[in-house]
Formats: sequence, C-alpha cells, structure tokens
Amino acid sequence: MTDLIQQIAFIKEIDKLKYIKRKTKLFHSDRCENDAEHSWHLAMMVIVLAEHSNEKIDILKVLKMVLIHDIVEIDSGDIFMFDTKKSHDNTAEELKAAERIFGLLPKEQAKDLIEIWLEFEKGKTNEAKFAKAMDRFEPILQNVSNNGGTWKEYHVPKEKVLDKTKSINNGSKSIWDYSLNEIEKLFKTI
Repeated sequence: MTDLIQQIAFIKEIDKLKYIKRKTKLFHSDRCENDAEHSWHLAMMVIVLAEHSNEKIDILKVLKMVLIHDIVEIDSGDIFMFDTKKSHDNTAEELKAAERIFGLLPKEQAKDLIEIWLEFEKGKTNEAKFAKAMDRFEPILQNVSNNGGTWKEYHVPKEKVLDKTKSINNGSKSIWDYSLNEIEKLFKTI
C-alpha cells in the first residue's frame, strides 16, 4: 500500500505541469501552450514519426523521455529557448527538481525516471537524440503555423533559430531537412 500512496502523491504533484506556461503558442492560436500539452504532443509525434529516426530506437523509452523531460519545470519553471537573459542550460537546478519530484515515487521507480531524465538531458543515446529532435521540432511547427509566432514577437533572427534547432539533425536527418525548408520559407515572409 505504501507504493500506491507514493505513486498517487507523484500523480497529484505532476498535475502542476498543466499550469507551467510556455512562450510558444498552440497551432494557429494566440494561446500559449502549457508543459503538459507540450509533453503530450511530443509523445504523439514520437509515435507517428519514429520511422524517421536516424537510428533504431526503443520507442517506449523515447515516450518516457518526452513525457517526463519537463516535469522538473514544476520547480524550475520554463525557460524560453531563445531567452537572452537566462541560460536554457540550468541542469543543476533541474536535477534538484528531478530528485524532489521523482523522489515522491517508490525508490526503484524514482531511480528509473531520474536515469531516463538524465539520459535525455545528456542527449547521447539514439533515444535521447530522437526525443530532443521532437522537442526542437514542435516549436518550429508552431511558429510556422503562427506566421513567425514567438520568433517574430521576440525578434529572434533566423541564425539563432537555426543554431538552437540544428540538433534535430542528430535524431532525424529527414525531419531536419523538412525543418530547414520550413524555416527558410517562413523567414522570407517575416
């Protein structure tokens, strides 16, 4: 029964993810998405686009990565990828959050999820590369659907967009090629 109580406490805690607003807006919308919507969308993208991974991947592991990668933002908050004042690389703060939040779970589950979260953060395995590709690809689709969206709103130059999203190529060359084409077309119009 103790495991169940801990698991339910974790489930209640991660409901807070629904309240973490991101800068990026929903497709064809003025409303910012929240972290829970973002994670769900990435999970669906993994299921639909897995065949485009550069390498063979364990889809279940990638799904776990994209579903948990932003849970730490319950404590650390979301940092806009193109923020010029705060670094997007706040791993120490996020690790502390991961240990607290995943630590609500029974020890073995907590250990497993922290390891998967760290694997995603390091971005070295085939699974992490593909998960990170999806994490970078979704905002491209959103900003294209919104005629520049937050890139236009925050005056993000094309060079910075390309620099921050080029890691897509590590997980999927075909999705990167598609992304490049979409970015080029968009920046000709904004």
